[in-house]
Amino acid sequence: MTAGSGRPVIGIVGGGIRGSMYAAAVRQHPGADLAGVCEPDRNRREGLARELSVPVHEDLPSMISTTPRPTALVIATPDFAHREVALLAIQHGLDLMIEKPLATSSADAGEIVAAAESAGTMIMVGFENRWNPRFVRIRSELADAGSPMVNQVINLNDTRYVPTRMLGWAGRSSPGWFLMPHTLDLACWLSGALPTEVYARGRRGFLDARQVPTWDAITASFAMSDGSLLVLNSQWVLPESHPAVFDFRYELHTEAASYHIDIADSGVTRYDGSGVSRPQFGMVEGPKLSGIPIDMINSFIDSLNGDDLALPDGRGGELITRAIEAVHLSIAEGRPIAI
Repeated sequence: MTAGSGRPVIGIVGGGIRGSMYAAAVRQHPGADLAGVCEPDRNRREGLARELSVPVHEDLPSMISTTPRPTALVIATPDFAHREVALLAIQHGLDLMIEKPLATSSADAGEIVAAAESAGTMIMVGFENRWNPRFVRIRSELADAGSPMVNQVINLNDTRYVPTRMLGWAGRSSPGWFLMPHTLDLACWLSGALPTEVYARGRRGFLDARQVPTWDAITASFAMSDGSLLVLNSQWVLPESHPAVFDFRYELHTEAASYHIDIADSGVTRYDGSGVSRPQFGMVEGPKLSGIPIDMINSFIDSLNGDDLALPDGRGGELITRAIEAVHLSIAEGRPIAI
């Protein structure tokens, strides 16, 4: 907290698409102050300084050593680059919101969680689908009905724009690491069950040929702790003519009811000279930013201010990392892997 203000002071590490959005969200929140943004790229730092009128830093030690000193941190660095920043922040007693996945190895995830528990700092993992009102409603209905889960099938895919042009680090990730943490956490949250075993297959070639050395597509079949089944499909090679940059379709079946949800279908279709598109409203720019990821970081801030909220925590994030690591091991070894 700042002296006398009673509000958390939040720093952002990573000034890309998500980091800049989170910075703007913190700046507009009446219950928090924005300490600044850490971003190693000089041109991006200069742009953020102009856009947000806040201090920008090349690295976290620089931010921590200046005023206003952060009391909490949002980590929005690439998937593989969470460990070092998180451990340094924990050493300085900072509470954390970390973009999913918590880490891209179970060893890194376990080290982060153990350090936070030892230091008494909070970790929230950014599984933003828990703030989607459609899924909130479905979870409430499932809890009220109490019917046993039968199976879930989730397709979350991106167009090839994401790994070839949006992400400069896609070769160090995969559809599994970038997309499946969202869907696996969501399946666990809705069902109340945990993954116990996975058998996965992958396909590659398209991205390899374009100097992005990673999987084109991954399919993973999970056994769940309640005896139900879960299938996750994620690919990174949808054509860019797809009407949205992502495709997100969810089937959920209990003994009593079935749900079919198309998240990419916003209900609005645009036809113009460039073709057919579906505008997305997960995050809406207006006088104030609004939408699902804004609601998520608002909950992080509210928790820092003392609200007792059920947030996705470090232990849950560690489980998801361990399960997605098992997906990749199953592909490599061609056998089921216990989680």
